[in-house]
Amino acid sequence: MASSAINGRFDAGATGGRWLEEYRTRAPRGDMLSAATDGDRAAWEIAFEELAGLPGNTLATARERAQRHADDIGTAYRAAGESEERRWPLSPVPLLIGADEWRTIADGMAERADLFESVIADIHGRQQLVADGTLPAMLVTGSPLFLRPMVGVVPPGGHQLHFVAADLCRGPDGRWRVLADHVRVPVGAGYALENRLAMGRTLGGLPSRLNVERHAPFFAAMRAGIAAACRRAEPRIGLLTSGKLNPSYPEQAHLARYLGFLLVEGADLAVRDDQLYVRTIAGLKRIDALWRRIDPRLIDPLAFDAGSTIGVPGLIDAMATGNVVIANAPGVGVLESPAFAAFLPVLGERLLGRAPALSSIGTWWCGRAQDRDHVLASLDQLVIGPAFAGPVPELAGPVLGATLDADARARLATAMALRPQDYVGQELAELSTMPTVCGEGLQPRPFSLRVFAARGADGRWVVLPGGFVRIGDQPDARAAVMGEGSWSADVIVHGPDPVAPVSLLQAADSVELRRNPGTLPSRVADNMFWLGRYLERGEALLGVIRVLFGHSISADTGAALAPETVERLVTIIADTGAAPRPPSHRRRDLVDFGREAMESVDGWGSVRAINRMATGIGGVSRDRLSADMVRLLDAPHPTAGTLLDRAGTLQRRYAALAGLSAEHMGRTDAWRFHDLGRRIERAMAATRTLLAVDLRRASAEDLSTLLDLADSQISYRQRYLIGFARVPVIDLIALDPGNPRGIAFQVETIVGHLGKLPVLNDAGIAEPQQRIAARLTAGIAMASAERLDRGWVLEINQQLQKLSDAIATRYFLQGAQALREAGLTLA
Repeated sequence: MASSAINGRFDAGATGGRWLEEYRTRAPRGDMLSAATDGDRAAWEIAFEELAGLPGNTLATARERAQRHADDIGTAYRAAGESEERRWPLSPVPLLIGADEWRTIADGMAERADLFESVIADIHGRQQLVADGTLPAMLVTGSPLFLRPMVGVVPPGGHQLHFVAADLCRGPDGRWRVLADHVRVPVGAGYALENRLAMGRTLGGLPSRLNVERHAPFFAAMRAGIAAACRRAEPRIGLLTSGKLNPSYPEQAHLARYLGFLLVEGADLAVRDDQLYVRTIAGLKRIDALWRRIDPRLIDPLAFDAGSTIGVPGLIDAMATGNVVIANAPGVGVLESPAFAAFLPVLGERLLGRAPALSSIGTWWCGRAQDRDHVLASLDQLVIGPAFAGPVPELAGPVLGATLDADARARLATAMALRPQDYVGQELAELSTMPTVCGEGLQPRPFSLRVFAARGADGRWVVLPGGFVRIGDQPDARAAVMGEGSWSADVIVHGPDPVAPVSLLQAADSVELRRNPGTLPSRVADNMFWLGRYLERGEALLGVIRVLFGHSISADTGAALAPETVERLVTIIADTGAAPRPPSHRRRDLVDFGREAMESVDGWGSVRAINRMATGIGGVSRDRLSADMVRLLDAPHPTAGTLLDRAGTLQRRYAALAGLSAEHMGRTDAWRFHDLGRRIERAMAATRTLLAVDLRRASAEDLSTLLDLADSQISYRQRYLIGFARVPVIDLIALDPGNPRGIAFQVETIVGHLGKLPVLNDAGIAEPQQRIAARLTAGIAMASAERLDRGWVLEINQQLQKLSDAIATRYFLQGAQALREAGLTLA
């Protein structure tokens, strides 16, 4: 066994060594691998040995394996203007950086963050830098990212910045410089975390063999840093998102779950007496801090954009009074304007006593006459772009000056003469390359590195050891050509010393035990409730379609149903709005009817439409659902096989989703609402089925069909040796509390859930939803199968609808309703 392992390691080492040697023969000057020193070269050899040791023993299979792990984690993103999410593209080859080289980057990043904090504190405070001419006034007040209401506001804890990021490039000479700063809404830390998780599953031997520095201490420090600025010792922190259409929403959901933050939208929040609250199923709960991931101009319509519908009125007042921390503070985005980089050297000299160690690429702001002259004279060597956010005349975005023809240059010079402050010229940086899997082999591709820094509890900056890289899909090593990149990769900081296995989890003996899963926002409860209803509704409709098809139009299932029974099934389907009634019961018409009921893309009642609504809820519930459940919800509608084959595929998918929710969701309030939705919808489906049959004159075929639709054939046959009898069938479906598909079982479960959900008063008086549930319980207890009629079933159906409405009124957000005054709970 030992010999086999050694031989396997030897073979992997030989294969990895061959890949490295082949790559070095075509790598350009300054490539990260080919330029590696002895220690870093050994690290690359270990990394490629691990790659070669993966099953398949090829680079292509290694790439597929890494991508599969990224998909399993649920990593995704959405391109601007698109509604569908894309897979997060992960390369199996990480970027390796030695500890000494990384220390230079980290120290420079921390110094840069401190410089930014000093500058924005002055801009929002004394404005001495503008007064003495260090910063031109138009560079500050002329920026659309400058928010005048923030002038004079001192944030809780005294810090404007809690989290910053920067895109770095490494030149062929090995020098790292900054391409762009991100302080307004820094994005990507979640992707760095997800890349690390996926690579940990792909190359599990690297952490110990290379002493890889871990990510957990950074995120723990970031969480502690935000908490330290709050007034309460155990603050409640939210991650404020604009919702599922945000391009990085999957990343935000992952970060919220990992950090233990509430994922909230503006509609979840309300300000009362300058305190911020989240609207939950238990009333208003205080929020002490928000990690903001939306445009700052949209967060408070009273302070900034009055047309914003995703913000929280009064939020800035709550911040100004010190009651809520906002990370980062609104208005800091003025620092990330491209033009601002032109002034960082002089700002460093003024505030640090030296130019920043981690410098920006060469930048010339055309608001200064000498800079404008240089830009116009050097167009062929520069990238020309807007000085601030948004397009400007003749430029929708940055362009290579060398690509402009004579007419374009003349128009640009004219526009620049009118408003020179709107333009900036930047050095055309050349990027180092790194090995990337292309096809079956390795190719050098240019990359940029995004680095993150967070303020810890002591106020000092902590830098994430690694970040993530974006890799260009073309060999051209110019930064402007690479653009956003086509691949990402993990960044591994390695060194000679072992790394302690730090985790976000505290030591077992230092954690206060807690069985309360935490706060449940009303919006989340609403989503979970309707996810349960949609899944149950889709499954019930599919069940009717399968019974109709399986008995009446399939040549392999034996005798067809009687015309009266077919008519009842058609009525059930048509009454749900899944499809209009067919013109006849002929085979072709029924097939068309069933196909539309299952696959119509129009309207709201088909199985496909119901699934689309469930998928939409899954998309905004990533922080509450497992990756497996989200993946099943996102699965495309089946297209292969016959209609019955596709129905079977959907049925198995529904069964898998039900199993995941039953066996893998913790018994939290979120699960209770999900199961409440399922139980109410299942009970209502049973009543619709009973209403379609004349209960006093039901035939044996009607009774068999009722058992099929209630998925109770096996239960009936286990209990009764006789054939189909009216009273036992009705009792099993309507009144038997031991039948998990029957009405009585659903009502009993509903009552149990409602008894464990919070109430808004201590008077001991039942709330409306509890009274309706009690009425349902009594109605079932008082009924007998012999005398059950249409009126009883109709009453139960109506009470179930009222119960659903009462639950929504009590627990969910009600349009523009700001706060619930009655029984208000503040905590």
